[in-house]
Amino acid sequence: MEVGDGSFAPVGVSKQRAELYKGRLTTYVTVACLVAAVGGAIFGYDIGISGGVTSMDTFLEKFFHTVYLKKRRAEEDHYCKYNDQGLAAFTSSLYLAGLVASIVASPITRKYGRRASIVCGGISFLIGATLNAAAVNLGMLLLGRIMLGVGIGFGDQAVPLYLSEMAPAHLRGALNMMFQLATTSGIFTANMINYGTAKLPSWGWRLSLGLAAFPAVIMTVGGLLLPETPNSLIERGSREKGRQVLERIRGTNEVDAEFEDIVDASELANSIKHPFRNILERRNRPQLVMAICMPAFQILNGINSILFYAPVLFETMGFGNASLYSSALTGAVLVLSTLVSIGLVDRLGRRVLLISGGIQMVFCQVHIQKRLHFCFFPPHNSFHFSHFGMMNR
Repeated sequence: MEVGDGSFAPVGVSKQRAELYKGRLTTYVTVACLVAAVGGAIFGYDIGISGGVTSMDTFLEKFFHTVYLKKRRAEEDHYCKYNDQGLAAFTSSLYLAGLVASIVASPITRKYGRRASIVCGGISFLIGATLNAAAVNLGMLLLGRIMLGVGIGFGDQAVPLYLSEMAPAHLRGALNMMFQLATTSGIFTANMINYGTAKLPSWGWRLSLGLAAFPAVIMTVGGLLLPETPNSLIERGSREKGRQVLERIRGTNEVDAEFEDIVDASELANSIKHPFRNILERRNRPQLVMAICMPAFQILNGINSILFYAPVLFETMGFGNASLYSSALTGAVLVLSTLVSIGLVDRLGRRVLLISGGIQMVFCQVHIQKRLHFCFFPPHNSFHFSHFGMMNR
């Protein structure tokens, strides 16, 4: 539950109770959170890198020749030049695999611990990046994307949970947002890499896709070396070991209050015989609706589509060679806004950031819709880049 200062404590713990928690931000916790947050960096990298790669002529010519030919005739017709089932499969296979993998990852994370899912995600990322970098046909390319999706399903399920359980209560909001910061940093990094590799010969796209292996190795090795969270150990019956880890990551032996609350929360969770049936009861419906609708609406607002297809959108609108550079600017704004949120989340609380972010998205989405409509359906059926206040290409 959220206490007055915006930090989170186990369910049923008051602000006064949370103030009894002892501990500080130890180097151990910092390193553990940084390594775990690499999972977010890989997710962001996959979002940013794919959109840029699909705008590269060498990549399209090898795997999607029809799209390549349409793109070469872009001056004649801007409409649906990227319309191709194979290209759509390349794009969507990652998210479909991630959806299925997240369902499988949930019981694994609960039964075998957060580290197990982090390691599984890292290995899947590594395999996917290797297959994509070495791809010689569409099947190999799609298999690599599916493995990347499996990694995202495991990583997105386990990493935020790991960060929340490792962080001290008074810094939990900021440290948990390390995952979001890593995601936006991954998007920005991918955009900058695409900007550089687009100038390379025919193997530039291989470098872009293959570099995902670097954070995948960090995530895998880190998952093997990092400790399990106290919550997971206690939940699985290892109370003494859970207390030892809690003392180590808090930097103090005075962890009685937090340890007791974790034990109580674990016993309460284990006492529920049918959790999925229980969550459907009337008294739990508000929490259920919130837990489903908030992340769903966050994705359905279209920002992921804009981020994924940013190079393609900018190029279609007439930005030409500046499309990848413009995408990099979008990624930079994401990183800066995430840094601002990290600084404010534990001061203002989650609701303030949520409401202010929602208002900004409404205005920005309306503005984008108007601009895109004016771009693709201009007066007198003429396409002019000058509609955006810039020189015609």
